[in-house]
Amino acid sequence: MKVMIIGSGAREHVLAAAVSRSPRVSGVICAPGNAGTLSFAQSVAVNADDVAAVVKAAKSLAVDFVVVGPEAPLVNGVVDALQAEGISAFGPCRAGALIEGSKVFAKRFMAEFGIATADFEVFDDPDKAELYIRGKSRPLVVKADGLAAGKGVIVTSNAEQAVAAIDRIMRQREFGDAGNQVVVEERLVGQEISYHIVSDGERFIPLAASQDHKQVFDGDRGPNTGGMGAYSPPPVVTAEVENTIRERVVKPTLEGFRRRGITYRGALFIGLMMVDGEPVVLEYNARLGDPETQVLIPRWKGDLMDLLLGSARGDLADGQPAWDAPAAICVVLASEGYPGAYPKGRAIRGIEQAASLAGVDVYHAGTTTKGDALVTSGGRVLSVVARGEDIDAVAEKAYAAVSLISFEGMHFRRDIAWRARREYK
Repeated sequence: MKVMIIGSGAREHVLAAAVSRSPRVSGVICAPGNAGTLSFAQSVAVNADDVAAVVKAAKSLAVDFVVVGPEAPLVNGVVDALQAEGISAFGPCRAGALIEGSKVFAKRFMAEFGIATADFEVFDDPDKAELYIRGKSRPLVVKADGLAAGKGVIVTSNAEQAVAAIDRIMRQREFGDAGNQVVVEERLVGQEISYHIVSDGERFIPLAASQDHKQVFDGDRGPNTGGMGAYSPPPVVTAEVENTIRERVVKPTLEGFRRRGITYRGALFIGLMMVDGEPVVLEYNARLGDPETQVLIPRWKGDLMDLLLGSARGDLADGQPAWDAPAAICVVLASEGYPGAYPKGRAIRGIEQAASLAGVDVYHAGTTTKGDALVTSGGRVLSVVARGEDIDAVAEKAYAAVSLISFEGMHFRRDIAWRARREYK
């Protein structure tokens, strides 16, 4: 079976590496992939967001199965287009992907099906949004309705900050048409967690819980990013909490899709806030998370293709996942200036030495080659992942590996998994 992975980040590197180990797979194609996938997969220069180009490439290369990494092609209907050409794919249809493509749709979906979420209002007029904000006396979160590369959610502490967020999104058009509408919601206080499942439209397989670190600096300070690291499992998600998430969030969500006439197949990544011990939904994502995938899939025991194909075909086997390692951590190495503007073309050194450490893998994201040199080409450059028996042990391994890698301007958080590590307790 020939498999194509859509996307170019570390998430896609992880997926491609796992798929390449399957005895079912005869070849892996990355569209477009990165410098890290070149060692074991064919690379195709295609824009992952261009549905027509992706379908054309899959047909011309006689691809049997497609795994879609990023959200934009899913929201643009790439799975529908591939299926119309007789090519099976892992990921939800366009109607299902709208749960991520529109924050307004998602919040109204939660309200309709009784899924706990923060109180909210929707606005398409910035003046009315400002009037509403000034009438509130509590901290608010302002969200652009459409896709904004993970940066369209602005958490505020007072009315002036919330009004400034409205100005950025709706007047300055910082996120383009994604800001035609906004959701203004109550700011929740608690621990944020990521919970993933894979569904075949009827059944679902739960993956392990994880915790992302969105803000750029240690201590959860600074602007939001696409994610500076993650770990799994977070202590706050006990067996009881996980059961509550499945019963009060996952099952009503999948039932809501069915009642809307949507067969949801693929990954569903639910962002939750634990508020006084109870899970409250912040957002839905119609794909695997990044950097969460980097701590989930490397722990997976068995052939990942069983899960991906079962989801796409609607015949997932019942059961629970098995894990090769009890714990994992991912530390993202970023370019100078990220999440703002950043330079490119800076030489990267030390990856081979880091990856030679036991239980450590290095996954590429913003990398390319320049002659014989490996250089930076993106904001998030590498994901350094360690697997092991407990969070303290894997954190020590991950940061030992990080110390071997260098490029000019490299920065990273030194406190990934701080809630679970002894040195922060």
